[in-house]
Amino acid sequence: MINVSLMNMCMIEDKEGNVLVQERVNKKWNGVAFPGGKIENKESIYASVIREVKEETGLDISSINFCGIKDWYEEKDDKKFLIFLFKTNIYKGTLIDETYEGKNFWVKKDDLKNLKLAEGFLGDMELFLNNETFEIFWEYDEVKGWKKNLY
Repeated sequence: MINVSLMNMCMIEDKEGNVLVQERVNKKWNGVAFPGGKIENKESIYASVIREVKEETGLDISSINFCGIKDWYEEKDDKKFLIFLFKTNIYKGTLIDETYEGKNFWVKKDDLKNLKLAEGFLGDMELFLNNETFEIFWEYDEVKGWKKNLY
């Protein structure tokens, strides 16, 4: 049996071309990334992204589009990680500036590369922006480190 952790992440874009990001601190995965989190056992993947975005940002999202899957295996934990990636530009509500997850703020997509991003996050952007790619599999090599494989 495979030991698996299921998660989600969502890129929310406004009408001016800004995306909502979260500066995560005191987490295993620190730095700037899109909101998201764990999928609970008795909920759908779709419902989980709506719930996580609401908990972390205060926003209600709709018209969610699936972008792909990011996955990797961590040998030390003997665990496979799957992150389902989504995007939307339809939302309502009032943005919460900061939660237990970190600070939320809007930034131009082009300016993301200038921020202290969470490890591997810039490489993940390909799935959010490219409709021809549906999976990023991060493979670990003892000598070369992490290698990104696109499918």
